[in-house]
Amino acid sequence: MKVGIIDYGAGNLQSVLNAFLSIGADAELIISPDSLDKLTHLVLPGQGEFGDCSAKLKAAGMFDAVKQWIAEDKPFLGICVGYQLLFEGSDESPAAEGLGVFKGQVVKFNKEPNIKIPHMGWNAVAPTQPDHPIWNGLSDVPYFYYVHSYYPALANLEDSACSTTHGTQKFEGAVCRGNLIATQFHPEKSQHAGLQLLKNFISL
Repeated sequence: MKVGIIDYGAGNLQSVLNAFLSIGADAELIISPDSLDKLTHLVLPGQGEFGDCSAKLKAAGMFDAVKQWIAEDKPFLGICVGYQLLFEGSDESPAAEGLGVFKGQVVKFNKEPNIKIPHMGWNAVAPTQPDHPIWNGLSDVPYFYYVHSYYPALANLEDSACSTTHGTQKFEGAVCRGNLIATQFHPEKSQHAGLQLLKNFISL
């Protein structure tokens, strides 16, 4: 088992790498498609603006490589903007192209009384596919750490892995399809629950 974490200059990659190393995974940062042949698992993290992350992924030569990896149903984990990039586009960056793995647009939370945007901190998730191996060893209503103002409006809810509510607004906190998992929350910042989810991912 070899985990590659894509280093395309977007986000705090070291915390993701450290989380995998802490659970005993053989993990490293990768910067080009040339490194993919030696990997069994691929991770696309991301922090910041959708368009900027999309452009950096293309500049690194990883945009089409990620699409091909996913098309071959190899174990893949997207985190935060790495989750959002799997969709067709984002209201945050209307001219930017997403990977288009899932149908849907990334949208911003609506303003409402008594909630803060960005949605920041711990929140419960309700698994929508509770028997999926990604939830092994976790409670029925696990808590994870979120930091985001935008979320994907998933067109096909059959791909939902869990839902989360912020104020009155419900959104899909994660998706899964085959060996692909992607989360809006940050497993690497979610203590025991997050590390357990990463263990489940590398077991795929």
